[in-house]
Amino acid sequence: MTAQTAFLSALESAKQQPQAVFAALNAMTESVVGVRLFTLMTFDSQTRGACRIYSNRPDVYPVLGTKPVNETYWSDMVLDRHETFVANSLEEIAEVFYDHELIGSLGCQSAINVPIVIAGEVIGTINCLHEGGYYTRDRVLAADRLKLPGAAAFLLDRMISAKGA
Repeated sequence: MTAQTAFLSALESAKQQPQAVFAALNAMTESVVGVRLFTLMTFDSQTRGACRIYSNRPDVYPVLGTKPVNETYWSDMVLDRHETFVANSLEEIAEVFYDHELIGSLGCQSAINVPIVIAGEVIGTINCLHEGGYYTRDRVLAADRLKLPGAAAFLLDRMISAKGA
């Protein structure tokens, strides 16, 4: 079964949602671009709040409540201009992420953050971290293939949250 087929099966299933879809998106990301640390963050464009809704390493990056966005050139690039952020060294990561030491301790020194845009608004990001220099131009371009399944995952999360409210 391909990662895409597994993602579609998870999306169609009523069991363990939205975690099943998030895990399938994690597996798809691994097959498309490669990832050591994988997280999903939602964003509220009005409050500029962020919330981690999935982590493949909950022991170090747990799913927690909402926090304010760190307003840097990263937020301008990703949230306002809807561009994928790429850093291929720990120094570049340290420019925008306060937790760069923790990231480095996990053996990660490169990152991409893929914005998921619906109707002109970033509703979330797919966040991938790996060894230094890992996210080459080709891998970053390949990450665009994650946008549609990412949109489905974030919209599913919204749908389930709305039902629970």
